[in-house]
Amino acid sequence: MDGAVTRDGCPVELYTLLPTTGEPAIVHAAIPPGAEILELGCGAGRLTHPLIDLGHPVTAVDNSADMLAHVSGPASALVTVLADIETLDLDRRFPAVLLASHLINTPDDRLRGRLLAACRRHLAADGRVLIQWLPPVWFDRVFADMRPVTGRIGRIEVTDTPLSHDGTVLQARCTYRVADTTGPAGGAASSGGTVWSHRFATRRLSRADLHAGLAGAGLRFERHLDAGRHWLTAAV
Repeated sequence: MDGAVTRDGCPVELYTLLPTTGEPAIVHAAIPPGAEILELGCGAGRLTHPLIDLGHPVTAVDNSADMLAHVSGPASALVTVLADIETLDLDRRFPAVLLASHLINTPDDRLRGRLLAACRRHLAADGRVLIQWLPPVWFDRVFADMRPVTGRIGRIEVTDTPLSHDGTVLQARCTYRVADTTGPAGGAASSGGTVWSHRFATRRLSRADLHAGLAGAGLRFERHLDAGRHWLTAAV
C-alpha cells in the first residue's frame, strides 16, 4: 500500500481498511434482487465489493484513480469509471443510484444540487436513489456540547473532534487509529499503531432543505430506510 491521498484529503490506505457497518444490507433490502447499481463516490470499494457479493452488478464511479485501483470484481459484475460525480454523463439509466458517505451534506449548495442532478440524470423512470445523510438531530447533538466523540469501526478507532460551527456548517477533525500496523507513507506511526487525521466540513440540512434540494433535481423524498434515519430513498 502507498501513502496516496485524494484531492479532498482522504487517505487511500485507510479507506482500504475500513469495514462496512451494515450499509450493503440496507441497500440490498431497498432494491430488487439483482438490480444494477450506479455507485457515485465508490472510494476503494468498501460498499462495492459486498454489493457485488449480494448479486448486484455495480458501475463504480470515483474521481481518484488511486481509490479505483483497489476496486475489483468480475467483468460481468463491475465497471469502474474515473470521473467527477457532478459532471458524470454515462448516457444510460439505472434502477438504483447510490449516493453514500454523507456527500449530500456538502457545505457547497451548488455542488449539492449538481450531485443530485447527476443522480436524477442516471435514474430509470421507476428507479430509486439511495442517499446516506447526516440528519438534523445529529448536528443538534454535536452543536450542543462540541465534545470529541470516539468510537470503533471494526479494529479502527475513530475520533470526531468538533472545531467550530456557525449554527449550520460544522468544521471538525476526524482521527483514525489502527493498532498493530507499521506506519505507511500516508499515516503517522505511533506507539499505538498508525494514525490518520484530516479536517472536514459538513452542513446541517433541515428536512425542508432536503426536500427542496431533491425537488430542485426533479426528485421526491420517498422514505427512510433505517431507525436512525441516516438512509433514505428518492424517486422521480
